[in-house]
Amino acid sequence: MKTLKNIAGAIFMIWGGIIFFITMVIFWVPMWATKFWDEPKRTAKFIHIIRLWMKIFLPLAGIRLSIRGRENFQEGENYIVVCNHNSLMDVPVSSPGIPGPNKTIAKTEMAAIPLFGMIYKRGSVLVDRKSEQSRKSSYTEMKNVLEMGMHMCIYPEGTRNTTNKPLKEFHDGAFRLAAQTGKPILPAVIYHTRLVLPFDKKFYFWPHPVEMQFLPPIYVRKNDDASELKQKVFGIMWDYIEKNQR
Repeated sequence: MKTLKNIAGAIFMIWGGIIFFITMVIFWVPMWATKFWDEPKRTAKFIHIIRLWMKIFLPLAGIRLSIRGRENFQEGENYIVVCNHNSLMDVPVSSPGIPGPNKTIAKTEMAAIPLFGMIYKRGSVLVDRKSEQSRKSSYTEMKNVLEMGMHMCIYPEGTRNTTNKPLKEFHDGAFRLAAQTGKPILPAVIYHTRLVLPFDKKFYFWPHPVEMQFLPPIYVRKNDDASELKQKVFGIMWDYIEKNQR
């Protein structure tokens, strides 16, 4: 039975890859053309196109996405959105799922992929974690994103959670950013992306419903203790995942 499921997963992977490529090519030129606008209008238009792309790609790939808690975003406010990270499917869910223009902190490696690299760079603040200079410049860029009124999406676990626990230990960056800027933190919890693209299978894709839940924001004052913020957000997200995991 396991062998049959792995074969089916490989077939779904081929189908998903074909659909992803075809739909990406369709939307590539409009996404590229957003370069002619200045920020933050450029990112607003880009995210609008990404949202349309995912509305087509996800259902064709067998992913039914449900998003709850958008009412926690207050009009006129922008947030540091912190998400759990279980799969490479998290970004295609979170980036278009966040209401309004937003950027995601992302590693530099995938930016070199032909065609897709432009999309990846346009929607991201890139960081090379091995470079101290890159980490500093990405931190400055994230502050600029917030100053322009956009949301900044960060995965505080840093890399995918490959454990059987609800969360990995958080890094400090998102919470230092909140403490320095005074921007509120809005936790977000994503479910079931690990079933779609498991970290322990190289050529496997499984159609499955995916859920994203935005939780109430945590308001921050400038110079709040970043470590306390980290512990508070970690506890809120851990408890929510444990209570609501299905």
